[in-house]
Amino acid sequence: MVRSMTGFGRAQASVEGFNITVEIRSVNHRYFEFYAKLPRTYSFLEEKIKSLLSTGISRGKVECSLQLEATADESVQVSINEPLANGYVNAVKQLAENYGVDEALNGLAIARFPDVLSISKAPVDEDELWSKVSPVVLDALNSFVSMRETEGKKLAEDVLSRADLIIENVSYIEKRSPETVKSYSDKLLERMKTVLGDTQIDESRILTEAAIYADKVAVAEETVRLRSHIEQLHVMLNSNEAVGRKLDFLV
Repeated sequence: MVRSMTGFGRAQASVEGFNITVEIRSVNHRYFEFYAKLPRTYSFLEEKIKSLLSTGISRGKVECSLQLEATADESVQVSINEPLANGYVNAVKQLAENYGVDEALNGLAIARFPDVLSISKAPVDEDELWSKVSPVVLDALNSFVSMRETEGKKLAEDVLSRADLIIENVSYIEKRSPETVKSYSDKLLERMKTVLGDTQIDESRILTEAAIYADKVAVAEETVRLRSHIEQLHVMLNSNEAVGRKLDFLV
């Protein structure tokens, strides 16, 4: 089945704490060229997505975007930089002593000092996350391929209708070709009669001229080749393989 190289596919799902949205779009390109738009945190998924998409896309400039929205509390770790906190506390006490003021220190005040607290997310299990994302990518790919096939089918129907019109004209030309030579011979004979009057006409000369003309206007080789090309066109457009380059050459 012929597939267009332009297409769009989208899929969305809520899977175990995530809202996942995948969009795939493509435009014409000689090869499979892939671009990904992913959150930086999940950039490790790019090669996995590319590999999965390549199973259903052989050509085109393809862009895939992935959105991951957490719907549950993610595991977050808050750490205290104790040496730094101790340094701040000692410095504040020293300031209070030097200048005769109250320390006015509490936990919240200490936490507000730069870099005392650090926040980090728990490590992501790459295989587990891919198991959630991959079905959504596959759904988007199926939607994408379906759109390409629908458009490709319409394009193939249009091309074949034009090919049928060409064959109709080829048939007409093949039928008219012998008549053209006979018409030329008849006109040549009439012209010579007009010019020569009652003089004997050399019919062999007429036949020679007609043969030369027939050779000049012969179309058999071209029409046979054209019929062969149209037959190959039908085969290609009904093939399940990528045929864009072959079609370019054939045309």
